[in-house]
Amino acid sequence: MKIPGHLSEKYNVAAPRYTSYPTVPYWSKEPFSKDRWTSAVKGAFDATNSEDGISIYVHLPFCERLCTYCGCNTRITKNHQVEEPYIAAVLKEWKMYRQIFGDRPVIREIHLGGGTPTFFSPENLETLIRELLADSIVHPNADFGFEGHPANTTYDHLKTLYDLGFRRLSLGIQDFDPRVQFIINRVQTFEDVQQVTEQARQVGYTSVNYDLVYGLPLQSRDSLADTIDKVGLLMPDRIAFYSYAHVPWVKPGQRMFTEKHLPNPAEKRALYELGRDMLMALDYHDIGMDHFALTTDTLYKAAQTQQLHRNFMGYTHQYTRLLVGLGVSSISDSWDAYAQNVKTVEEYKDLVNSGELPVVKGHFLTESDMVIRKHILNIMCKGETHWHALQELPAELQEGLDRMQELADDGLVRIYDRHLTVSRLGKHFLRNICMALDARLWADQPETQLFSMTG
Repeated sequence: MKIPGHLSEKYNVAAPRYTSYPTVPYWSKEPFSKDRWTSAVKGAFDATNSEDGISIYVHLPFCERLCTYCGCNTRITKNHQVEEPYIAAVLKEWKMYRQIFGDRPVIREIHLGGGTPTFFSPENLETLIRELLADSIVHPNADFGFEGHPANTTYDHLKTLYDLGFRRLSLGIQDFDPRVQFIINRVQTFEDVQQVTEQARQVGYTSVNYDLVYGLPLQSRDSLADTIDKVGLLMPDRIAFYSYAHVPWVKPGQRMFTEKHLPNPAEKRALYELGRDMLMALDYHDIGMDHFALTTDTLYKAAQTQQLHRNFMGYTHQYTRLLVGLGVSSISDSWDAYAQNVKTVEEYKDLVNSGELPVVKGHFLTESDMVIRKHILNIMCKGETHWHALQELPAELQEGLDRMQELADDGLVRIYDRHLTVSRLGKHFLRNICMALDARLWADQPETQLFSMTG
């Protein structure tokens, strides 16, 4: 589907990616109560652990080199002596949460992100996972996944984690063009990716994901087409096809290049359309926002059955109320509250080693927050949302629907008496659609740019 240029230009604005509502910049500015947070965790655990289980995200921040495009919280070092003390701290944090639970957790999801999880040796990763699972129950529908760098993910990494229950692997590719890889300082060859992919399948992994990025510096239609042609030779089960987020005021590493190296908005939209069309020609189906999957993948199946869920880890095919984030900068979600850990390794270890939960800020959702989040999640995951009666909606949501009328006039959504649907064209503007409902953003317009552009 060709996206009209005037709409691409009109809706190319700074907007959140909505892995949460409220978004992090709009969390409460009041001092965060750790006691209230532990009560929220305990309530969520008691209510849902036995049936749904819990999810665990572990942030492993270390990388041997800085990828200059990256927006993640990383620590650059070649000193692998940092591995064991960091894992020891993560496990101490986990022990604190175990004390809050008061009962054996049912582990439904584990995701290792970073940074570069495969910076860590297979032996140290095994220590981490075995301790997380010790005296826990693994849910029958457990789903464990990890992120790997194609240039340092070894057979031993794959086999060790597979034997511990991991079945999903995500590889950061971005672009195969050597010029693009050089300027973003992210180098891996096609042969590296092919080897890891084939080894993962031989070991028994059932889902391999590739991260691809459009809008990178020096990227062209030819380089992106060549990248996707190469992806088509390997046919991963799912693909995350992200827009490059240029936020040098947040990530100084992005100052290694300037806007003159980046495609303009029209060129960037053309890159997206080219990539999307090529992926769909390979029989991938677009899922939610930024994701594509084969019909055999669980993400596609969840979308078909309207079981798709979105949280701080991105899209997932199943829901848990409680997500515990371990490690530096990780975010936890008890459904009625969020909490984020401190952002430096030193402060994180100091707090944990002193026996204190390392959470530094968070947000306790109001009744209005909960309603708006439900509708934003429905739009992001199902492409539609419903309500019982307009007069029963909180005023903030009614105001959001009023703002949505302009998007309806542009053909992005259809608004009915008791529900809203996203049009085929609107699927490409999900962030804009959700932003219309974002009561906190509209009540407190930022004076400086907080988010990346949608285009």
